[in-house]
Amino acid sequence: MDEVELILEEAKEGMEKAIAHLKKQLSNIRAGKANPSMLGSVMVEYYGAQTPLNQVANVNTPDARTLSIQPFEKSLIQEIEKGIMQANLGFNPMNNGESVIINVPPLTEERRKQLSKQAKAEAEDAKVGVRNDRKQAMQELKKVDISEDELKDSEKDVQELTDSYIERIDNILANKEKEIMTV
Repeated sequence: MDEVELILEEAKEGMEKAIAHLKKQLSNIRAGKANPSMLGSVMVEYYGAQTPLNQVANVNTPDARTLSIQPFEKSLIQEIEKGIMQANLGFNPMNNGESVIINVPPLTEERRKQLSKQAKAEAEDAKVGVRNDRKQAMQELKKVDISEDELKDSEKDVQELTDSYIERIDNILANKEKEIMTV
């Protein structure tokens, strides 16, 4: 593989990472339906260390509006409730002595608009990441010892790659916005 192909491959890898990061961030934005990933940011005090919720409990969705958290140790119920409150997700946890239950309230129109804005901001961050990968690839190409025509062709390839990833980001955002706005 020559240097130009290597530069294109590195740019593509960076752009893939931007897409993967965007998908992860968007999965944390709730769209009305209960989903265990909504609690992905919750940390629980466990033997003096902050531990992710999914490492100390099972999180299930018995129905579209309920999250059920079954701790591996019953003594963790208070800590799990505290962790959920500290994560500031807008949920009100309740416990029945065995598990923690969260009723996911339906989204208001105002909240849907906020979440849509948040999704747009995440998509814009991903686009910035893709553009940074393009910029880096363009700079690397200028350092390679190739003819003027080869440089122009390579820069065109980088731009086409960038455009395709920006389009993918727009499609991912459109799907997420549709999901958020669907009542």
